[in-house]
Amino acid sequence: MIKRRDTRTVMIGGVQVGSRHSVSIQSMVKVPTSSVARASEQIRALEKAGCEIVRLAVKSEADAKALAQIKKETTIPLVADIHFDHRLALVAMENGVHKIRINPGNIRKEEDIAQVIGMAKDKNVPIRLGVNSGSLSEMASGKGDPAKIMVESLLKYIENFRKMDFNDILLSLKSSDVVTTVEAYRLMAVECDYPFHLGVTAAGSIEQGVVKSSVGIGSLLMDGIGDTIRVSLTGDPIDEISTARNILSSLGLRTFGHEVIACPTCGRCQVDLVSIVKRLEEELLESSGGDIPRSDKHLLIALMGCEVNGPGEAMAADIGIAFGKGKGAIFRRGVIVKTVQESEAIKELLEMIREETS
Repeated sequence: MIKRRDTRTVMIGGVQVGSRHSVSIQSMVKVPTSSVARASEQIRALEKAGCEIVRLAVKSEADAKALAQIKKETTIPLVADIHFDHRLALVAMENGVHKIRINPGNIRKEEDIAQVIGMAKDKNVPIRLGVNSGSLSEMASGKGDPAKIMVESLLKYIENFRKMDFNDILLSLKSSDVVTTVEAYRLMAVECDYPFHLGVTAAGSIEQGVVKSSVGIGSLLMDGIGDTIRVSLTGDPIDEISTARNILSSLGLRTFGHEVIACPTCGRCQVDLVSIVKRLEEELLESSGGDIPRSDKHLLIALMGCEVNGPGEAMAADIGIAFGKGKGAIFRRGVIVKTVQESEAIKELLEMIREETS
């Protein structure tokens, strides 16, 4: 079991963020916020995929004012992403946003910060202080430890909030470099009890971004560090949600439906295991709202390409199948219960899942 770093709790709309609560999943709208219909549609799609908090870029007053209408058309908490102009944070809060993100690298005047804090206190709106290594002027010289520079800069910035007795904050320290990101969060973890928003910024396209995010976010979560996460990918934001879910479920921090494990295949495999795995995963995804009963019971389902990998190596699975040539031996918790034709394998497994979860 992973022991979470102890933090205070921050409320973002109806979502509680902190060590006493599940690690929540975030994403970001990838269309202009002022395009209310498009932004709302994307938010609803993200929520359906499992997003629990969503951030929107606020570049103009029109964006900030659009939040009021988007809030009416969606249900999950909205976060206004603010850079350069603190006044946009004020307009966003006037329009009912649930949380503000400001960047310590480009909103630096004490009087501007004080205005944001003052309204946030009045409206009970939490603030994320989101440091990106690329936006800190302190990094320009190229000298010193980047992670330490990020932490020192953020600690100094936090003093503005402590002076005004405002502690309803979350922190993030992101770099596109995985090692720098991990080190910065680890250093900050011993300095405060504020909840952390984890992410590797500008991680890249899905192939590279999934790896960088999984390594960076996963390393920190294994340390017990992290209370809400956003996987940053260049592409469809739905992929960010599925990746975040996979990270959390792989560490046992959260469970999302049943888990399918499968061998990597080799020369012993005599069936198209790749297609079989894909078909079962699609059936399980579709059945979440269909004829397979929803259940709190989480099943581990193993699909193995030969007798070497199953049921022996998959003994921990609740249900599994080990294929031979055109046939498969179905087992339940290590004990073979029947042999079926390859063409009937998915149907038989789904029926067993129904039995286990009904």
